[in-house]
Order: sequence, then structure tokens, then C-alpha cells
Amino acid sequence: MVCSGSALAQTKPWHDLGRDATQAEVKAWDIDVRPDFKGLPKGAGSVALGEQVWEAQCASCHGSFGESNEVFTPIVGGTTKADIERGRVKNLEPGSSFPQKTTMMKVATLSTLWDYINRAMPWNAPKTLKTDEVYAVTAYLLSLAEVVPADFTLSDQNIAEVQKRMPNRNGMVFYEPLWKLEGKGDVKNVACMKDCPVEPTIRSSLPDFARDAHGNIQEQNRVIGPVRGADTTKPAPTAPVGSGSKPTVVVAAAKPAGGDVKALLAANSCTACHGMSQKIVGPGFTEIAKKHKGQERLEAYLAVKIREGGVGVFGAVPMPAQPQLSAAEAAAIAKWIADGAK
Repeated sequence: MVCSGSALAQTKPWHDLGRDATQAEVKAWDIDVRPDFKGLPKGAGSVALGEQVWEAQCASCHGSFGESNEVFTPIVGGTTKADIERGRVKNLEPGSSFPQKTTMMKVATLSTLWDYINRAMPWNAPKTLKTDEVYAVTAYLLSLAEVVPADFTLSDQNIAEVQKRMPNRNGMVFYEPLWKLEGKGDVKNVACMKDCPVEPTIRSSLPDFARDAHGNIQEQNRVIGPVRGADTTKPAPTAPVGSGSKPTVVVAAAKPAGGDVKALLAANSCTACHGMSQKIVGPGFTEIAKKHKGQERLEAYLAVKIREGGVGVFGAVPMPAQPQLSAAEAAAIAKWIADGAK
């Protein structure tokens, strides 16, 4: 059999797409820290500095001592000096009546705590903490759990020693079947493969009061691929989304008034704390509009609140500052709220 050289030389359709990442680009993304602390950058931070950073950027969600259960589950609590000695948290054992599993109870590796703070915190501006501030915040949490003393400075030089005092360091379980598969899958698929029901059934859906809590889900989906979000501005569907006719692609021109502002809200995690009309952590946007309706210079007032934060208007939970927003962006959000948040 003879094959032509041109046929063999044909390239794949995706051959010319993209390019190899540069070393600088790879380095910027390669920020994970492993349990053996490989990847941990050099640096140090004291408990005292950590307390200052915590009060400024973390306490509004987690409480001054990491104990708050109002926004997220508590970070500190439920561990004892005996747990630190043996490396296993007693309150995690079967039969324990302890009411809440905290982060310090569950986390086994200190690298996990450091890495998460570094890449995901603070909530409204992730990756903005300096390396020494990440060390400091981690040190502050460890001091609250009495893993380190109040005058301690955590660094890349001593973090491995501190790991030996983590309350749940011996709490991880090695599940052998996940590693020794012997040619078999690690899960058992019970999905229907043949003679399936003609009409699938919906087993769960969002309750009516929460459907539009984070804006219209349909507008937030990629236009490629099989997954389609429901139009959450409308009543719940009675059949799976996308069944029957082809899914509708939402284009920018079809967005309702305020679409650009809603994209701005989503991009800055505003909808993580505020629903469109329902309270999540803070009040819903329409609730804010109703409370301040008719107020003089409302747009200017709201723009300042958005960028600088505040507390007391809607209860004790503080509104953290949003310094990453430009004055123009804050003004656009303020105008949208003042106009009724529609």
C-alpha cells in the first residue's frame, strides 16, 4: 500500500491554535504549596502583624477571633492541647456531640491553610496579600488555636516544625482502593445505560425565593458545550433545561437594562453576599434601593459605601471595602441601585 506524502503531512485542525506558555507565565500560575512545603516562597510574618491584617481584611466575614458562624463556618474552635499532643482531634471522633466542625479541627496539613489563604483570600480581592502577610495571617490563626504562642513569627524556615503541632495532623486516612485499582474504576456507575425512561425527572431545584439570588444563571453560562443554566428570572422549568429544542444562546445585545452592571457585580463577587432581592449575607440590592429611596445625593452616598464599606445600616455584619473598583465602576453600580436595581 502506498500513501502520498501530502496526506501524511496534513496537520491537525488545532495545530496552529495557541502557543507554548513562557517560563514567566508558568511561574505566575505555579503557586501551589505541597504538604512537604515544596513551592513555599521565602518569607515570615508575626502573629501581631497577622492580627492587624485580620482585623482590616478578614474579621468582617470570620469574626475577630475566627469564631464567627454568620457568614462562613468558624475557622477556630473545637481543638484542645491534648489534640495538639496526639495529632488527632477528639471532637471529630464518632459519638462526639461537638456542634460545629471548624477549619482548625479538620485541616491536617499546614500547607493547605497557607496555600488557601494565599490564593483565595481576602474574599473580595484574592491574591492581594503580600507573602509576609500570608505568613502573618496564618500565624494569627495558629495562635488563636494555641498551636503557636502569641509572640510567634511563622516563616519558611520553621513552618515544618509547626506542622508537627497541627491538631489533626494524623487525621488523614489512606483509602487504598483509590490507588490500587487493578484495572477497575474507583467508582461504581449506577446511571441508566439502556432501556432508560423516555422522560427524565427533575429530582432537585432551587426554591423560589433563591432562584434569582445570584442573578440570571442563563446569562452566566458559556455558549459552548452541553451545559445550560436555567433562566432564573422565570418560574422553575418543568423539564430538564435544554431538552426538546436547541438551547438558546444569549447574546450581549439581548441583555436587559443593567446587564453591564450585573456583569460588574458578578466579576467582583458582589452577588456572593447580596441577592438581587433576597438577603444572603448582606441585604438584597432592591432592599437597599427601597430603604434609601428619595434620599438626597443617593448615588454619591452609595458610591462611597461601595468603595469604603461600612456597618450598622443593615445590622451588625460589616460591608467590607471594595478598593479594587474604580470610581466610575462604583458610580455605575450606585446609579443602578438608586434606579431600583432592575
